[in-house]
Amino acid sequence: MIYSTKLAPQISDYSSYLLNIMEQINLKSFKKKVEINKRRLKLVLTKIEKKPPRHLDQLAEKIEPEVWKEVSCLSCANCCKVMTPTFTNEDIKRIAPHFGQTPKEFRDQWLVKDNNDDWTNKINPCQFLDLKTNMCKIYEIRPADCSGFPHLTKKKMVDYIHVHKQNIEYCPATYAMVEKFDQLLFKKDN
Repeated sequence: MIYSTKLAPQISDYSSYLLNIMEQINLKSFKKKVEINKRRLKLVLTKIEKKPPRHLDQLAEKIEPEVWKEVSCLSCANCCKVMTPTFTNEDIKRIAPHFGQTPKEFRDQWLVKDNNDDWTNKINPCQFLDLKTNMCKIYEIRPADCSGFPHLTKKKMVDYIHVHKQNIEYCPATYAMVEKFDQLLFKKDN
């Protein structure tokens, strides 16, 4: 198993530490919160998309660290439980040798082509997710799609609104970011 060495020297200690300082995300209550607020938050993103505020990208960069103070991926991993990344050919060539496989053997064992002709996981939750720790077993060599998720500041905000509209339903970090945009941009009492 490969875990990020960037996070901490002793990953099991770091995992325990994170879970102690951050409240474990209750996915059932998160789903309820999403159902209640999904329409409003998608409207916030639509307003931003139709009339982008000045300095939107700088605002996103300012908000992102605040989001990560509230949300830890290790306390959630919902993306790995209910979504699947796309695997590029470069991802497959990089990951396959880790398992002593050729790219074809890796694809045959783990992946399937989706309706868009992209390589995706055969199963959910992701076969590389450790369900006990919410950690990726191939973190250092994970697909590019995973390493960029939830794409909060990946591209210009207006070019990625459609992705955020989808991700608010699955990712507490995206949900928190859109809530912060709503507070900063559209609440009159600020």
